Amino acid sequence: MLVESAPGSALGHDIAVGQSVPPHTAHAISVSLPKWSDNVGYEEGEKRVVDAMVNGYPRFFIHLSIRKLAKICEKKHAAPGEQAMLFPTQRLADHCRSFIERRSQLLNDPVAARLIHLLVSPETSLTNGPASISPPNSSAKRAVNLHIVLFPESAVPIAKEFWQHSGTGISSRLADYCLSILPEDVLKPSPPTSPTVVRFPGKSQNRHYATKSIGKVPSPTQPQFPPIAPPKQTPEQDTFDADLDVYVEERYGRNLPLAAASSAKRAMRRRISGVLIRDNPSDCHGVPCAGIQDVEVGPSTRGVSNVSEDDVFLYPTGMSAIWSAHQLALAALPPAKSVCFGFPYTDTLKILQKWGPGCHFFGHGTDSDLDALERMLEQESQLSPNKPPILALFTEFPSNPLLRSANLPRLRALADKYDFLIIIDETIGNFVNVEVLPYADIAVCSLSKVFSGASNVMGGNLVLNPSGRHYEELKAAQVSTFEDFYFDEDAVFMERNSRDFKRRIKVIDTNAEAVCDLLRSSSAAANAPSAVIKEVFYPKYITPEHYEHCRIKGEGTQQPGGFGGLFALTFTSSVASEVFFDNLSCYKGPSLGTNFTLACPFTILAHYAELEWAAQYGVEAGLVRVSVGLEDTASLLQTFKIALEAAEEAVRATT
Repeated sequence: MLVESAPGSALGHDIAVGQSVPPHTAHAISVSLPKWSDNVGYEEGEKRVVDAMVNGYPRFFIHLSIRKLAKICEKKHAAPGEQAMLFPTQRLADHCRSFIERRSQLLNDPVAARLIHLLVSPETSLTNGPASISPPNSSAKRAVNLHIVLFPESAVPIAKEFWQHSGTGISSRLADYCLSILPEDVLKPSPPTSPTVVRFPGKSQNRHYATKSIGKVPSPTQPQFPPIAPPKQTPEQDTFDADLDVYVEERYGRNLPLAAASSAKRAMRRRISGVLIRDNPSDCHGVPCAGIQDVEVGPSTRGVSNVSEDDVFLYPTGMSAIWSAHQLALAALPPAKSVCFGFPYTDTLKILQKWGPGCHFFGHGTDSDLDALERMLEQESQLSPNKPPILALFTEFPSNPLLRSANLPRLRALADKYDFLIIIDETIGNFVNVEVLPYADIAVCSLSKVFSGASNVMGGNLVLNPSGRHYEELKAAQVSTFEDFYFDEDAVFMERNSRDFKRRIKVIDTNAEAVCDLLRSSSAAANAPSAVIKEVFYPKYITPEHYEHCRIKGEGTQQPGGFGGLFALTFTSSVASEVFFDNLSCYKGPSLGTNFTLACPFTILAHYAELEWAAQYGVEAGLVRVSVGLEDTASLLQTFKIALEAAEEAVRATT
């Protein structure tokens, strides 16, 4: 079967270590780590790798634009040795401060952090470039509230934990926007100053920013972040280039105008809630948009017919949606420990362990774990019969990276019996393939993955199930606390990317199934002679009965769901793992759900400091995770055959 190739397909091409994936993408969310040794070097802080990196996955690698903006904030407002972390709202900055102070106390090295509110605001709506070259119809500049957390050097690892786990820091596009409207004297390198309250006048034609400091100044320490080199271009040229990029996206109908960001967000909420009758062009500022008021909508196709766009909430990252779901549960219901069921993506477990009363971990996510969970619930309910034994159970469907699917009907029955929430991360299965919302009180998803596909913007969402027994409490708490801190420009890019996500998912499903069938036929799991692959982890083969129960059957006008685009491989030896990976001719780096095939040595990247612990749950050090893209099926199959043959030859040479 021939399917379209992804633009910029990497099959057969190498990208230098540290370069953005996709190439030449300022806000790419993956980075090239093409060899096994590059991934190990990254984890060990090897200078060769670290110095080459121009970007990385945004929750793990702070984008250079964000670092530059943070350095400016430090120079103007930090005491000697203080460092800065930037957030879009005061509430999030306060969460960060509280986390730093609480965690440092637990580590017996208490520190104080403080907040500064910075208003970055142009004085007029003029663009910064000369009027004669300002892009037509470019959006007027608008003010941005920036909230800075300042903390001593000793707290840097803790602050980075918050940035990584919560996913709530500012985006690189927001940082670029702030840099584009700061006055020239602020952009120039200058020695650090004491953190007094200062107003900086902007350029006479259009800029200023003001500050307000909150909290005490900690004792001085030495700063950690390396200095960021000043731009080679002038600020005016930087701003003009950025404005031109926006103009090109809007002029050729790819993006909505930034002024229509609210329509872009509404369009995405309608796609996610499944209420759109047809997601095809309707006129919105002269470009296609499913977010205009009178677009045709109907009952949800998500398995719960009364879900509406008002039950969908957008976040700047998938992890911020998970973190917010946990915060929501803690706010709406009496506090108790949560359960993490199945081996999850690393930060989900960290969130449940580091916020609230704690977490019970059932790391295999198998039916035997379900039996153990039921016994634990019964014991806890007997000890405290007047309150639910747990607050919420978090699970992925299927899990990342082992692609195991939990028995959702049985989990739902336990939740109803013992009165706790079910929170399901549907990122890997995605709601085109599986129907999990009927079993969930809250469903969360990383929109950064296949919903976007382009690997150039982050996003996440949270969906409340209106048929859930705690819907009223959850909805009331969510409405009272929700802040829309998804930066408008990020939302506009995400809306554009997601217009064809249903079509892309079907192509990716077909490609992934073909590749997995090929690899499994050559694996030990299929009794292949002299196999170097032990197992292919893919929903078609792993806990298939649980996945099939939720797989969309394709009744009426719906197409049947597939098995998704993600799979993982384990090998008979470390030699086989490394040689297979090094000879796999595709993009190599973190993330998944991309329009192009993307591979990584998952355990090395996600659990390098805890390899033995991860191995207890079947997540072996040599595991390779692959996210399949839109490339030609025959080319993909040939690519994987070549890598497999190289691994087989390497193993033969060592025996």
